[in-house]
Amino acid sequence: MWFKNLQLFRLPRHWSISADDLDAALAAQAFLPCTTQQPTSQGWVAPANDGRLAYASNRQILLKLRTEKKLLPSSVINQVAREKAAEIADQQGFRCGRKQMKEIKEQVTDELLPRAFSLQSDTGVWIDTVHGWLVVDAAGSARAEDAIKLLVKAIDKLPLMTLHTQRSPVAAMTDWLLSDDPPHGFTIDQDLELRSTAHGNATVRYVRHSVEPEEVRRHIQGGKQCTRAALTWRDKVSFVLTESLAIKRVAALDVLKENGEVSAGDEERFESDFLLMAGEIAQMLDDLLLALGGEQIEAAA
Repeated sequence: MWFKNLQLFRLPRHWSISADDLDAALAAQAFLPCTTQQPTSQGWVAPANDGRLAYASNRQILLKLRTEKKLLPSSVINQVAREKAAEIADQQGFRCGRKQMKEIKEQVTDELLPRAFSLQSDTGVWIDTVHGWLVVDAAGSARAEDAIKLLVKAIDKLPLMTLHTQRSPVAAMTDWLLSDDPPHGFTIDQDLELRSTAHGNATVRYVRHSVEPEEVRRHIQGGKQCTRAALTWRDKVSFVLTESLAIKRVAALDVLKENGEVSAGDEERFESDFLLMAGEIAQMLDDLLLALGGEQIEAAA
């Protein structure tokens, strides 16, 4: 249930939308599997077993975007196209030109597409109308942008804003390491990345390796800055903070897993897990913003 990655966007705290209105708005974008001649398809599916596209509880909303892609590698298309082009060349007595080769590839693609395997993947979207967050569970910005584009089309005048902090993550993380003094509530773990702004972007990475303060200071004094750091918040949640303010490898630690254990049915357990995640992550984000000097909000383009 827990999101593994957090791509962060801001909503005004006074903004809200009912689950019924959101469910109706998303209905036109409900997921439909790829047709025989369709290479990709994207749309919303129900995140829970109630069949609703917008799952809501305690002013927290959960959405799920499904993407289906036909697996048809270009190498396969090129191989079959070359074989077909060779046959046509024998028949017509001369090699296929560029235009003809393009037409052959298009024909081959149309022929192979209905037989291609399909791969489906889901992207979670969490809307916190209490604290003004819209969070996409995506490791990269491209997948997050897919979800945002569909939401902007579905919800009239969605007041989405980009998130900016007073201090950049790079400057803050570098200072924490230089002073060996992480912000209140956080500890620095064993994964770090230090990168130089000169000398060909020379990079030092610590992976599950104890971080020696003196060694790290020498790297920083030599011109490197921290571009990602593994952190733990209040012994509850571990994650990696990146230079772009994306949060990756989110994991609930044992103390939360124990507290979140309930003896209930699937629906009650789903709701409990979702609300636990929403409550803890919202608190963690408040503390993180404080550690980064507060925020500056600008309207998204």
